[in-house]
Amino acid sequence: MAIKVHGSVFSPAVLRVFACLNEKDLESEYVEINMRAGEHKKESFLALNPFGQVPGFEDGDLKLFESRAINQYIAQAYAAKGNQQLTFVQDAKKMGPVYVWMEVEAQKFDPPSSKLVFELAIKPLLGMNTDDAAVAEHEGKLGEVLDVYEARLGQSKYLAGDCFTLADLNHLPAINYLMGTTARKVFDALPHVSAWCADILARPAWAKVLALQKQHPS
Repeated sequence: MAIKVHGSVFSPAVLRVFACLNEKDLESEYVEINMRAGEHKKESFLALNPFGQVPGFEDGDLKLFESRAINQYIAQAYAAKGNQQLTFVQDAKKMGPVYVWMEVEAQKFDPPSSKLVFELAIKPLLGMNTDDAAVAEHEGKLGEVLDVYEARLGQSKYLAGDCFTLADLNHLPAINYLMGTTARKVFDALPHVSAWCADILARPAWAKVLALQKQHPS
């Protein structure tokens, strides 16, 4: 297959890329990287991502890294495939809100949510103790961000308007992890946010991501 995704299916960034590939109905090859064994720091992987972080992405002779950038590439390079509303390639005014909320996800939502994913989901997998003080701090910060989301989602079904776009998709891995933890209460406290989470988590493309994760439990 021309498209290859190198990484671990426990990485939110890797899951983010597979969600986009599935929305676009694209076939790809998963190349597992054993991060516990340090494979992401070996020369062969550093040729794909010099920062030694997953995912690494190949589409023929094109090599990319950074999951959000990869998703923008996928959505535009394969604009005619699958879900064609992930980006409005030919309409700058429609893309404006998508760009804004993609930045909000990366700059506002991701910092506290990624800390919570690490404390509440990843640490238990690694046999590490959760830092309760850190959890409380970042639940508070996430709640402040989601208050803004609640207002926005009271105006439109999705973050950038009435269509599901990359602005929504990029949230999926963190939300999926946190819904299985005590941090779920932060989402459930906000009715519009809670409904939005349920909607995007129910997408068939995301179900395929979870099925891939179950196929590779190690």
